[in-house]
Amino acid sequence: MAHRLKKEQNYSYIEVGEGTPIIVLHGLMGGLSNFNEVSRFFSEKGYKVIIPELPIYSMSLLKTNVKSFAKYLHDFIIFKGFKEVILLGNSLGGHIGLYHTKLYPEMVKALVITGSSGLYESAMGGGYTKRSDYEVIKKKAQEVFYDPAVATKEIVDEVYETVNDRNKLIKTLAIAKSAIRHNMSKDLPHMHIPTCIIWGKNDTVTPPEVAVEFNELLPDSELFWIDKCGHAAMMEHPKEFNSILDAWLQKKGL
Repeated sequence: MAHRLKKEQNYSYIEVGEGTPIIVLHGLMGGLSNFNEVSRFFSEKGYKVIIPELPIYSMSLLKTNVKSFAKYLHDFIIFKGFKEVILLGNSLGGHIGLYHTKLYPEMVKALVITGSSGLYESAMGGGYTKRSDYEVIKKKAQEVFYDPAVATKEIVDEVYETVNDRNKLIKTLAIAKSAIRHNMSKDLPHMHIPTCIIWGKNDTVTPPEVAVEFNELLPDSELFWIDKCGHAAMMEHPKEFNSILDAWLQKKGL
């Protein structure tokens, strides 16, 4: 990884740049390196980009849920001494960002979600009955992207290792159930934080209609599409993703 992982107290995170803090929240099986281009671009644009390692597999099973992760994020923001932050989340990370915003709206300046759970989860924790078959897992990892080549051997290996680790698999299933339980359709209309929704037109995990619903339910949101793009827009089309977000932040005076 290009950036050094800082370890302080019980937090591990990457931090680059100076300025308004953008806290980046990774997904269930998403590595911190998925956001390399985001952190490089925005740290050069006058933002402090922080990517914490979320305790997805290190929390006790009872605390392996969206609400606990949102509270962990709150504690991390307090630990860093930030008053207001911009939250950027992909997949489960988007859901954690949304839930944190519901609990602590005064701490969130703006929200950016891409391929976020929170309204609809397509077999997030399912389909692992043949988890020992590497080719099955490889195909599953490739389906996350429009271009299967984005699923490098390193990514496939990581997913394979995760689903074949019994402890991690149990927690993955717990998170999937928690994501369904913490559906946010009733909460979103009360959340008046400026929200930028960037979505892949070819996302099969959280399909395009999910983005449309987020946009309809959130009072202060804008929706942007990226064509020929799956579930992780910041990985498949980093330049377009950064360009859309940069323009939106400037327009909002953030």
